[in-house]
Amino acid sequence: MKTSLRIAAALLTGLILCGAAAAKTINFSGYRWEVRNQGSSGPGPNVWNENNVWLDAQGQLHLKIAHRGGKWSAAELYLPQRLGFGSYQFKLIGRPDLFDDNIVLGLFNYPTPDIGQDGSNEVDIEFSRWGDASYPIGNYTVYPAVAGVQPTSSTFDFHLNGDYSTHRFNWSASQVYYQSLHGFQDGDQYQIASWRFAPADAQQRVPQQPLPLHLNLWLFQGKPPKDGKEVEVVIKEFKFIPAAAR
Repeated sequence: MKTSLRIAAALLTGLILCGAAAAKTINFSGYRWEVRNQGSSGPGPNVWNENNVWLDAQGQLHLKIAHRGGKWSAAELYLPQRLGFGSYQFKLIGRPDLFDDNIVLGLFNYPTPDIGQDGSNEVDIEFSRWGDASYPIGNYTVYPAVAGVQPTSSTFDFHLNGDYSTHRFNWSASQVYYQSLHGFQDGDQYQIASWRFAPADAQQRVPQQPLPLHLNLWLFQGKPPKDGKEVEVVIKEFKFIPAAAR
């Protein structure tokens, strides 16, 4: 994401998410997640509604931007367990390449206050045009381990050949390697995009401590979709492989 937009969009998220009690929990892909449920707050700001997060009969996770009673609401859940270095993989059902300009889908690690402030310690996969139809839809971003260092991003556009795609990042102390691929897979076929961030000063530029994982679907700057339509995506599976097991 553009740095200024990303920092503004995430303002106060760490304090809000880590300090507020979750309205409900769900068990998805072998992990217990907490679902966000609160009034207008960042990023966005958005209204976060627990009814926009649910599991179907196959155990797949649904996230929805909904319009009810004249109001738009977003979806978020997070994993209190801090998984640490390893491979984070998401099998997605939906068409992020066709998102309205104001839609944001985030698959990312985010710091708690004991680790760092907003604008630090994040490993992000985000799909959004940040309100600008000319901006690439795919965004990989690494936020630094220390405050005062600028984040680094790689953006890309793409067109899916169906409703299924796989997205992952492999995070270690020295680098983050991202991949997006067509279809559901655990290998490297049909790659859409990849990016390896391996800076010489990795101890400063790559997060070094385990972080909570967040999944969210929200509206950029709280603005409704330009097309006026609700949005739903499904995450078929989340898979984590610890670095020691690779």
